Parts: sequence; structure tokens; C-alpha cells
Amino acid sequence: MESPDLRIFQMVAREGSVTKAAQRLGYVQSNITARIQQLESELQTVLFFRHNRGMTLTSSGKSLLAYADKIIGLLDEAVLALSSTGEPSGPLLIGSTQTAAAVRLPKLLASYYSRHSNVQLSLTTGHTQFLMDKVLHYELDGAFIGCTCNHPELQAVTVFEEELVVAAGPAVASLTEALTKPILVFNPGCSYRDVLEQWLQSVGIPQPVMMEFGMLEAIVGGVSAGLGISLMPRAVTQKHEEEGLIRTFDIPEPYRYIKTEFITRKDAFVSSSLNAFMGMLAPGLSSPS
Repeated sequence: MESPDLRIFQMVAREGSVTKAAQRLGYVQSNITARIQQLESELQTVLFFRHNRGMTLTSSGKSLLAYADKIIGLLDEAVLALSSTGEPSGPLLIGSTQTAAAVRLPKLLASYYSRHSNVQLSLTTGHTQFLMDKVLHYELDGAFIGCTCNHPELQAVTVFEEELVVAAGPAVASLTEALTKPILVFNPGCSYRDVLEQWLQSVGIPQPVMMEFGMLEAIVGGVSAGLGISLMPRAVTQKHEEEGLIRTFDIPEPYRYIKTEFITRKDAFVSSSLNAFMGMLAPGLSSPS
């Protein structure tokens, strides 16, 4: 079992399709198929269920993927460690919730790039659980998540504290009226959605009408159009409220405030690029040079 075989297996597992994996890796499909079959023969187990929608991991496949993520992550980390210099350079893969990316990160990333222009910055957005998985699988160097992180393989530092408010259309007169409207949310795994569901249950609304959206802009647009309400940081709503596009209402403790934390793997090599980035988040957070 060679590392290229594991990389092919990992990509097929992530994409759920030989076709998509071949496109991502720049291989022909027949090569991908042959390598997967060879790996299954070598391990004497079936790694994927084949069906008309693609490929799904078997229990053996899931077990191998956990090892593949670690092995490939360590190999890539070894290359990074051996090629790392004191001057920040190379790729830096950062993840963030959409809300933090919209209102907290633009100035931070611009300031970082102005100091370290040799770094190739990349920003991936998604909900908290998605970002944690990406960091755990060595696919991101670090990520901003919207909750307190308690995962044993991750370390976290609090970088922001957000005040959450109910955002509603400008014609909504009260919080009581707002709570009769549909709720506009991100997909499951979003920490703001989790807080909202906990709060609604506490006030006797256990099963509100939910509408799922994939983009922050779509939720803000839906709220301002009167489609429904949402829970989001005041930093996101402030400009829209000043323009009269939405109206906000406070929510009670302990749901009102939520932390944004920056997470990294505990066992990951900290490159000079990541070290410099973490030093900008909090004084003393970066490692000594």
C-alpha cells in the first residue's frame, strides 16, 4: 500500500465519485478505478459500495479513511516542516464561518497579507462542524468556528465574542410577532442554528418552520424581504439596520453571546506562516522564532 494509492482512495472517498476524483487529481477514470480495485485486492476487503449515484464507503472503507487522513496529513506536514523557513511563505489554508468571514476577517487578512505577501492565503467558508472536520483531516491549517471547541485533538483560542440578535423585516413590530415567522437558517452543523433551536425550545417553540439557505447574503435578503427571521451577530446586522432594511430584537442570557474561536490541530506542525497569523490574533499566541 503506497501513499499515492491512499491519496487516490482519500479523494474518491471525499468526492463520492470516480469521475469527480479523476477531475480533481488530473487522472483518467480507468486509472482511478484500477487503483481502487488493486487496493481492495491487497487489503482483501471491499472499501466502497458502488451504486448509480456514485460510491459510498463501507465500514472497512471508513476505517481506512481515518488512517489515510492521518498518514497523508503527516506526510504533507513533513514536507512543510523540512521546507519551512523563518520568513512566512507558501500556502496558508484558513477556514471560517460565513459571518466571521463577512465582518471580522477582511481587515485581518488584508493586514496579514500586507506584512507577508509571499504567503498564498486561501479562505474556505462553512458551518462549524464542517470546519472542524476539515482541520481534523489536515485540509485546513486552522479555522474560525462559532462555538467553544472541546474536541480532544484540537486546541482553540477565543478571538471574538459576538452578541446575537433576532433579525426581522422592518415591518415586524415586536419579538413576539417575530417568533410567529419562519426561521431562516444555515444547514445543520451551524452553531448559530443550534443556539436558536435551544432558545426557541426554552420559550415553548420546539418545532418552528425552518427554511435552509446556503449563503449569508441569502438569509439577510430573505429577512429584509419579510420572508422570515434569523439569529445572527449584531456585527452582521448593524449596517442593514442603519439602512432601515431590517429590525433587530435582543434575546436573553445565556443565549445572547457566543464565542468565535480559532482552532488548530494539537499535533500539527506550526509553519512560519501560521505562526505569524496566530500572532496577529492574540499577542503571545505565536511560538518563539
